[in-house]
Parts: sequence; structure tokens; C-alpha cells
Amino acid sequence: MQSYTIGQAARLLGVSPDTARRWADAGRVATHRDEGGRRLIDGRALAAFSIELAQSDTGEEDVSYTSARNAFPGIVTAVKLGDVAAQVEIQAGPHRLVSLLTREAVEELGLEVGMQATARVKSTSVHIDRV
Repeated sequence: MQSYTIGQAARLLGVSPDTARRWADAGRVATHRDEGGRRLIDGRALAAFSIELAQSDTGEEDVSYTSARNAFPGIVTAVKLGDVAAQVEIQAGPHRLVSLLTREAVEELGLEVGMQATARVKSTSVHIDRV
């Protein structure tokens, strides 16, 4: 399973590294250390925290978000596979994006909860790029 540094998690959550570090210090999201001593957050834990964060009204400062070229980098929070089709959800800061695509595409990209991905939006279609 993929893990993220505090800086990577901050970028995915749309906050500063200091904010992400404070949340980790406060126990809002669990961390562990790698062999080099860096603090890491498990991808599944980060995915769950990103959903919790997006659904909560924390009253913290408003953060400005942009979707340059309609790209939404985020973290995969759900993958639902059917026989032919699949549904993938990405939490990109406060934005929850849902894409319906083929099961084959999900399998080829190796998408799973906790991994980093980018949702690209054109009109009513959402395409997922694996990072």
C-alpha cells in the first residue's frame, strides 16, 4: 500500500505542510516512520481522513482551490467494480469526483483506495490519470 509524506498529504488535502503536521501531531491522522525516519501516512488512512475532512465544517480558514486545465489531483477514496463497469471516487481537497469507467480501465491503471490519482474533467466526462 502506498504511503505519503506529510508534504504529499498536505498537497492532496489542499492545506499547508504545517497544517498537515499539526493534524498528525494532534492524532487526527495516524503516521508511522520509514527507515529514514520520515513521517508517513498510510494511503487508506489518508483517504478516510480526506473524506472526514471534506464532510466536516471545521470553521478553519477558507482555502482557495483551482482546477488548472480541469485537473483535480487527489486520492482515491473508493473503487466499486462491477462485471463490466466500475465507479472510482477521488477526494481532491474539498472536491469529491466520481467517474464511471470500464472495469478493464480500472484494472489496467491498478487503481485502489489510498493511491494518488488525478481526475481530468472535460464537459460531462471524468478521466482518471494514475500518478
